[in-house]
Amino acid sequence: MTSAHNHLDVKQQLQNVLAHQRAAFRAEPMPSVERRIAYLKALDKALRQHQDALAAAVSDDFGSRSADEFKMAELLYLLMGLAYCIKHVKQWMKPSKRHVAMLQQPGKAAVHYQPLGVVGIMVPWNYPVYLSVGPLMYALAAGNRAMIKMSSHTPRLNAVFTDMLADIFPQDLVSVHSGSGDVTDAFATLPFDHLTFTGSTRVGKIVMEAAAKNLTPVLLELGGKSPVVVHDSFPLEQLVERLGFGKCWNAGQTCIAPDHLYLPRGKRDDFIRLFTAQVSTMYPTLRDNPDYTSIINSRQLARLQRYLDDAVSKGAQIVMINPANEDLTNSGKLPVTLVLGASREMLIMQEEVFGPLLPVLEYDDLQKVLDTINDGPRPLALYYLDYNEQRQQHVIETTHAGGVTINDVMQHAGVDDLPFGGIGASGMGRYHGPEGFITLSHAKSVLVKGRFSGLRFILPPFNKASHRAIKKHLLAPK
Repeated sequence: MTSAHNHLDVKQQLQNVLAHQRAAFRAEPMPSVERRIAYLKALDKALRQHQDALAAAVSDDFGSRSADEFKMAELLYLLMGLAYCIKHVKQWMKPSKRHVAMLQQPGKAAVHYQPLGVVGIMVPWNYPVYLSVGPLMYALAAGNRAMIKMSSHTPRLNAVFTDMLADIFPQDLVSVHSGSGDVTDAFATLPFDHLTFTGSTRVGKIVMEAAAKNLTPVLLELGGKSPVVVHDSFPLEQLVERLGFGKCWNAGQTCIAPDHLYLPRGKRDDFIRLFTAQVSTMYPTLRDNPDYTSIINSRQLARLQRYLDDAVSKGAQIVMINPANEDLTNSGKLPVTLVLGASREMLIMQEEVFGPLLPVLEYDDLQKVLDTINDGPRPLALYYLDYNEQRQQHVIETTHAGGVTINDVMQHAGVDDLPFGGIGASGMGRYHGPEGFITLSHAKSVLVKGRFSGLRFILPPFNKASHRAIKKHLLAPK
C-alpha cells in the first residue's frame, strides 16, 4: 500500500511539473531567436564554470573517471555543439518555401517550424552530461521546454547538474528529476509532446510501449553490436591507434564503441602485438591510473565477467592487457581484453559488449562479413577501414547502420552538422544538425490564399470549359 501510494505521489509530482511547463509554453508558444540563443549561451557559460565540479562528481559516481577524458568526451563536444546551434538557429527557424501546384494558384506555400511544447529527455549513466545537454540544446533551439530524467546510477553528478541548471533556468523551462524505479516508470508514461530516450534496446522497447499509450512520438538512441571491418590492405599500425581510442574511451562504455573486430585471416598475431603495445602506451598502469575509467558498478562488472567466463568455457582464448600485471580485485577496473576465437554461440557475440572487451573474428571473404552484418540487427554504427574508395562506397551502399565512419571509429558522432541516430534495433529518430531541430519541431504546412481562388474552375457542374481543358491536358494518357 505504501509503495503504491509513493508511486502516485511521484507521478503526481511529475504531472504537476509537466502542467506547469505546459502553461508556461502556452504563454510563450514561439520564443524569439534572441531568447533561444540566450538559453544556449547560458548553457555554454554554466558548463564552462562548473566543469571541474561536474568532472569530480562523475568520477565519484564511476569510482574513477578521468577528468581530462570527461572534459574532452563530454564538455568539449557540447561546447562545439552549442556554438553550432547558436550560429544556425536563426536560419533553421525561417519558414521553408515550397512549390504551389497549378490548381492551388494563386497562393504561397511554406513549412513553418513550430515548437512542439514539452520534451521529455531520459538520460543514461555512461555520458550523463553529454546525453542530457545534447538533446536539451536542440529542444531549446527548437523553442521547447524540457523535463530531464537522470540515471539513478549517477547520483553525485545529478545533484551538481540539477543545481547548475536551476541557477540558469526556471523550472517551468527546464526541470531535472532523479531517482529509480517509480520515477523512471512514471516519467515514461507522461504525455510529453516528444520523448527522447538513450539507453539499451531492451529498455527502449519498454519506454516506447509506455509512450505509445499517449501517442507520444519517441526518439530512441539505443546501441547494438557496432562492428569494425578491416580490409587486408589497411595498415595495422594505423588501425591499433584508432581502435585503441575507440575501445578504451570510457572503458568501452560508449554506445558507439567498437563492439567486435573483423580482421583478415593471418594478421591476428601482428594485431595482438601492436594493439597490446598501443594500449600499454596509453595506460601503462590501471589500478591507480586516473586516466583509465572504472566500470560504473558491480552489476556491470559482473555482466562483463560473465561474458568472459562464457567465452572461455566455449573455447575462446583471452588476452588481458594489464601492462603492470596489477591485481585489480576490488578496483572496479577491468583491463582491455581481446577475445580470440569468438563464435556466435557465445554471449559476447549475442549481446552488446558495452565495456573494454573486444571479440576478434578472422575472415577470408569480405562479402561474407558484410552478409553476416546484414543478417543481424542493424547496429548504431559501422566502421570500415580501407583507403580504396570503390570498396568504401560498396560497404556504405550495401550495409545498414545508424551511422558510418570510414578509416576511423566513433568520429561521425562528433560532427555537429551530421544527424545522429540509429536504425531498427539501434533506434529511431535523429538529433544533431538541422535534423535535430526538425525532429523537435512540428513542421507545419501552411498555404496562404488571396482574394482570388482558382477553386471556381473545378467546382461542379462538371461541364465547363475548364473541366474539358483539365481532362484534355492534365488527365489524358501520356
